[in-house]
Amino acid sequence: MKIQFLDASETPGTGIIVRPVNQDAVPAELEAVLVEGARQSRFTGKSGQLFEGFVERDGKVQRVALVGLGKADADERTSFAEQAGAAVAAKYLTSGETALAVDLKGSGLDAGDTAAFLLGARLRTWRFDAYRTKLGEDKKPSLSEIAVIGAPEGVAAEWAVEEAVAIGAEFTRELVTEPANVIYPGSFVERCRARMEGTGLEIRALGEAEMRELGMGSLLGVAQGSERAPSLLVMEWKGGEAGAKPIAFVGKGVTFDTGGISLKPPAGMEDMKWDMGGAGAVAGTMLTLALRKAKANVIGVCGLVENMPDGKAQRPGDVVTSMSGQTIEVINTDAEGRLVLCDALTWVQREYTPTRIVDLATLTGAIIGSLAHEYAGLFSNNDALAADLAAAGEATNEKLWRFPMGPAYDKQLDSPIADMKNVGSRFGGSITAAQFLKRFIENDTPWAHLDIAGTVWADKPGATWDKGATGFGVRLLDRFVRDTIES
Repeated sequence: MKIQFLDASETPGTGIIVRPVNQDAVPAELEAVLVEGARQSRFTGKSGQLFEGFVERDGKVQRVALVGLGKADADERTSFAEQAGAAVAAKYLTSGETALAVDLKGSGLDAGDTAAFLLGARLRTWRFDAYRTKLGEDKKPSLSEIAVIGAPEGVAAEWAVEEAVAIGAEFTRELVTEPANVIYPGSFVERCRARMEGTGLEIRALGEAEMRELGMGSLLGVAQGSERAPSLLVMEWKGGEAGAKPIAFVGKGVTFDTGGISLKPPAGMEDMKWDMGGAGAVAGTMLTLALRKAKANVIGVCGLVENMPDGKAQRPGDVVTSMSGQTIEVINTDAEGRLVLCDALTWVQREYTPTRIVDLATLTGAIIGSLAHEYAGLFSNNDALAADLAAAGEATNEKLWRFPMGPAYDKQLDSPIADMKNVGSRFGGSITAAQFLKRFIENDTPWAHLDIAGTVWADKPGATWDKGATGFGVRLLDRFVRDTIES
C-alpha cells in the first residue's frame, strides 16, 4: 500500500474522496445531496460507519464517502480512527478503484490519530492469494494507494513507526497462513532469514545435534516422530544501551500438530498449521522492532518442531529429560507445546539472563472455552509485568485476561515416576499448562505466558483483518516495548 501526504491545496488524481467525520458533525459545507443522503441513511458519524454518495464537482461526477470517527472528545479517539481507516479499506479493497484520497478537513485528527487511520487501512487490506489461480477480476484487490490531503505536521514520522508495525503483523499473518508443506521448521527459519536480511537483526538457528548436546530432550521428544528436523531460531536486536540485559520473547512453533500418538480427530485438523502462531508473532515483532530501530535490547526465540505420529514418535507414558534436568512423564503427546517451550525457556535464560520473559503459544483449547476468541489468556509470576502487558493489550485492542496461578494447581501435575506429568485433569487446563511452564523459570525472573489459541485465527472478518490469520501479538509486544523500555 503506497501512502502519500499532501497539503490542503493539492488535489490527487483519484475517483474517490473520503471525508472522516466526527459523530453528529456532518460538515455543513458538503453538497445538500450528501448531507440529506447521510441523514436519511442514519449516518451519524459513529466509529467505522460509512456512507457513500455521488455529486457533481467541476463538471465531473465525484464519488464521495463519509466515514465516522466517533465523538471528537472520546478517550478511544485513536482506536476509533483506526477502525475508520479499516472500514474504508474493507469497502474499497476490491472496488476496482486503485486509489483514494482522504480529506482531513474539519476532522481534527492529529498526527498520531492520522497514522492510526492509515494503520487500520493497511492492516485491513492484507490478503493472501498466493495459491488462488481462478480468482475473478471483481474479487481481486485493486486498492493500492492512499493520499492524505491536509496531513498534520509530524504525520510522516508517526506513520513510519506504524508502517513498521503493519509490516511485522503482515509477516506474522503470512507465516501463520502458509500451509504446513510450505512452512516447516527449516523453511520457517529460511523465510525469516530472507525477510530480515539487512534489518540489523542477528539471526542464528540451533540444529538437532546442538540441541541434543544441550540436553533438550523435551523439545526433541516432540520432534522425533517427524521427518522434518527441529530448529531453535534465535533473533537478536541490539538497539538499546550497550551491554544492558535484554528482554526475551519466546514463541511456540509447532508448524503442524497432529497430536502425535495421541492423535487429534480428523475434523478440523487442517487448522493445526497455525499451531506455530506464537513463533509467528515473535518473528513479526522482531521484524517490527528492527524496522523502526527500537531503542531496546530484545531476544526472540522460536522453538520449531512438527508433531507427527510416526513409528519413531514418543509414546504416552514415555519419560523425557528437559534441558533444565527436570524429568517429565508424557501422558498426552498432544500437550506438546509446553514440552517445546520449557526447553526454549531454559535455553534463553542460561544464554542471555533476560530481565523479563514473555512467551506466546497457541497452547490450550481450554483457553478458548474460557475466553472464546475475544481475549488471550495472561498468566504471570509478576504483577508489574502482568499489568504492563494488560495495558499494552488495551492500547492495541489485542486484549489479555489474567488468570490465577498457585501451588494448588501443581498437584495435578504430580507424577508417580518423574518430576512431573505434562498434563493435569481436564479442569483448569490452561492454568495447569501455565503452572508447568512456571517450573522452568529460574531465579524468580519476571515471566508471563500468553495463551493465544483463540486469537491467532479468525473464522470471520474483524475490524482490521479478513477471515484467517490475525497477526495477534505483534502490536501487543511492540507497544509493550515502547511503553516499558523506550518511554
